[in-house]
Amino acid sequence: MADHFLQLDGVSVKLGAQQVLDNINLTILPGQHWAITGESGSGKTVLAHTLAGRHFYSGHINASFGTPETYHHQIIIVEQQHRFKDLTNRSDFYYQQRFNSFDAEQTATVGQLLADYITPDNQQAADRWIAQLQIGELLQEPVIQLSNGENKRLQLTIALLQHPQLLVLDNPFVGLDVNGRAILHDILGTISQTGIHLLLITTPEQLSPCITHVATLEKGVLTGAVAVADYVAPKAVSLSLPIEEAFRAMGDMQDTDFTTAIRMKNVSIQYEGKHILQDVHWAVQRGDRWCVSGANGAGKSTLLSLITGDNPQAYANEIYLFDRRRGSGESIWDIKRKTGYVSPEMHLYFDYTAACYHAIASGLFDTIGLFRQLTPEQDELVHRWISLMGLEKKAHHGLSRLSAGEQRLTLLARALIKHPALLILDEPCQGLDAAHTQLFRNLVDAICAHSPTTLVYVSHYREEIPSCVDKFLTLDKGRATITG
Repeated sequence: MADHFLQLDGVSVKLGAQQVLDNINLTILPGQHWAITGESGSGKTVLAHTLAGRHFYSGHINASFGTPETYHHQIIIVEQQHRFKDLTNRSDFYYQQRFNSFDAEQTATVGQLLADYITPDNQQAADRWIAQLQIGELLQEPVIQLSNGENKRLQLTIALLQHPQLLVLDNPFVGLDVNGRAILHDILGTISQTGIHLLLITTPEQLSPCITHVATLEKGVLTGAVAVADYVAPKAVSLSLPIEEAFRAMGDMQDTDFTTAIRMKNVSIQYEGKHILQDVHWAVQRGDRWCVSGANGAGKSTLLSLITGDNPQAYANEIYLFDRRRGSGESIWDIKRKTGYVSPEMHLYFDYTAACYHAIASGLFDTIGLFRQLTPEQDELVHRWISLMGLEKKAHHGLSRLSAGEQRLTLLARALIKHPALLILDEPCQGLDAAHTQLFRNLVDAICAHSPTTLVYVSHYREEIPSCVDKFLTLDKGRATITG
């Protein structure tokens, strides 16, 4: 019997000319469950993808459960971003489809997706995992309409039905509410007792009780590998933000000639008889700073979609944006021109072939992609934001070559570049490490302190909410409670 479960000996990976992993040496013994931590862009996801056979590498990887040519087939990754195909085998979704009932009907249901992975041989195991992960009640739901927590449980079920020896979860707690995180910790504990080994890419704050060892990556180098009892989380790094430079990068605020940014009167949304929002009354005045919160599936994304112009049911409700009622002649572009927006859905469905530079520049025109020549002034503005977000070396890399944190920084810059009158930030710090989260929080506070920006901020983490926020809307099963 092998004395190791998985062993990496001098593993290095280059993507293009960039050295992403450098001489990684790591031994995982039978029965151990590891977490990998590190700053955004440190190489954590690349390491996971290398284990799964997705990148060429130098050095050696030896596994007790297969040959060098076959072991990676038994390593399954649950990605941070989940992509799937519709019933016509297309995967090129646009994020508005989640709110369009016809398009939702064209995507597979949970049951249809699971059917591809269930066989007579694994039916008993499938029944057990479907019950354990609380999937049974979701079998008839279109996958595109699942909440973040529901989608995470579905992806876990699919992964487990493939009988992995090593199950890798890339930032599994991102986007989950408090209850969702507790449920996932329990699920991982159950999985760890079945003989499946776990490898979690996560933060020091989210180490599941089943984790036995922690490895730390820093700029592609393994700087620590210890038992969890000996692990000491690194001290928080403070990233300074030159406020004057930030405001030069913002440019002039656009379209401030309004009194009320958002007004909803008795707004109700339902799909196939299921109430998503019920009798919501809400007014956001120019310069207000709001936090919107609620459990996964409470209706937050649907609420925001009525504001951003992405939900056709806005026209069936009494909704006013920038003092004009929806459906009174304004175009979706009139709305988007005044609004900066980032969300998990936009991140998921954004064009991953776009270069970092082009993605940021597209925010000037509210398009997914850049389709026109920039003026010298606009080009300078884009480069200011690239510098501010620390993305100089990644400016011309496609988003697919950036870490999840770097992708999120790119989309945050895209939302801010035109200095919008209304800034909607839905879980903006997903995928960011603690230092970049604090940097972004400080930036939002500075923007709101020095300009009449109207802010709507969504987060499951109280510590991520900017200090400028003083009004709160909480959703519970589609009903809104307002404080502040």
